Amino acid sequence: QVQLVESGGGLVQAGGSLRLSCAASGRTFRSYAMGWFRQAPGKEREFVAAITWRIGITYYGDSVKGRFTISRDNAKTTVYLLMNSLKPEDTAVYYCAAGVRATSRGDEYDYWGQGTQVTVSS
Repeated sequence: QVQLVESGGGLVQAGGSLRLSCAASGRTFRSYAMGWFRQAPGKEREFVAAITWRIGITYYGDSVKGRFTISRDNAKTTVYLLMNSLKPEDTAVYYCAAGVRATSRGDEYDYWGQGTQVTVSS
């Protein structure tokens, strides 16, 4: 089992930045690829970013490319999502997830956190 706990969400003005953290505990964190997803009210879950476990190859959803950066610290068993140039449409609950491989498909992740709310005001 892997337990994931997100933090760092909050209210920010458009153009601002936030850094989300996802602390992992349980089974070997460094063996898992990590992903971030988000879900806004009334919308489907959307892939945000993912990172492989070994050498940290990153992938991003089209809507966040160039603005968001995913990273991981295996020693601290934590994955981060740095979000710059935030827009009102980035408002959502953000979830981190752990799985065997880095993918944009949410159904391929085995473990999920409880989510953290990000609200971007215009």
